[in-house]
Amino acid sequence: MVGSAIVRRIKATSNCEIITRAHGELDLTCQAAVQAFFSDERIDQVYLAAAKVGGIHANNTYPAEFIYENLMMECNVIHAAHMAGVQKLLFLGSSCIYPRSVPQPMCEDALLTGVLESTNEPYAIAKIAGIKLCESYNRQYARDYRSVMPTNLYGPNDNFHPDNSHVIPALMRRFDAAVRAGASTVTLWGSGTPKREFLHVDDMAEASVFVMNLDDATYRNNTQPMLSHINVGTGMDCSIRELAETMARVTGFTGELIYDATKPDGTPRKLMDVSRLAALGWRAGIDLEPGLRETYAWFVANRDCYRG
Repeated sequence: MVGSAIVRRIKATSNCEIITRAHGELDLTCQAAVQAFFSDERIDQVYLAAAKVGGIHANNTYPAEFIYENLMMECNVIHAAHMAGVQKLLFLGSSCIYPRSVPQPMCEDALLTGVLESTNEPYAIAKIAGIKLCESYNRQYARDYRSVMPTNLYGPNDNFHPDNSHVIPALMRRFDAAVRAGASTVTLWGSGTPKREFLHVDDMAEASVFVMNLDDATYRNNTQPMLSHINVGTGMDCSIRELAETMARVTGFTGELIYDATKPDGTPRKLMDVSRLAALGWRAGIDLEPGLRETYAWFVANRDCYRG
């Protein structure tokens, strides 16, 4: 989802050659394959958007895969880029890097100040490691490796798996199925009270290119060498209950919403402080409900790809 959005953004705004590989073409967890890729291609900038991602269920079920695969991808790509002489790289992290009980909204300097949310700790640790990898190569080798921390993303090409997806694609698929089946209820995990922030992937792609293209002095003057990441979000959140009500409007579901409080809620609130990025000159432009409607239209057009 994120990689394809970044490619669309770069194609729309520049005339450079874009080199990509699908998962079936290049296994980023294989060090030899990644090193061969960088040796064979002439690359001067890297957007590292690849990751193993998922919602609460996936993180709880596959913690070993989440920490191992993400660590391997980050280590292999960042080190191979350095060895190939790539000077500029952008690493995409996640808002889950911040402690569970951090004050809201979450500022960049809250990193490593407390205990992580247990449901996604392995993934969060991997993403923190990615930030520190970038900072360490900058510190030792004077590279220009930057990190952006997106809030919860959604949009075209999202993962709509019924069990392993994030909250928006999971709800969208569930509501769509309920509408088509004429169901009178939709059951949602948790109490509905946790609050989350959501960013359309096209906004994330625009922000990624914006941060990558900041001149070196501006970037360094607004970050610290070992606290260099930048939050990316809307600066606004909503409860899961409010999200579900919006999803019902978007999909046309008119039945009852039931909340299963026996299922985990996750972190009570995750709102990004985006003042640093705003001061640099970028703000999100896609509101949640229009973004959901556009995403739902894409999902309906591609629904056959997500059966099963």
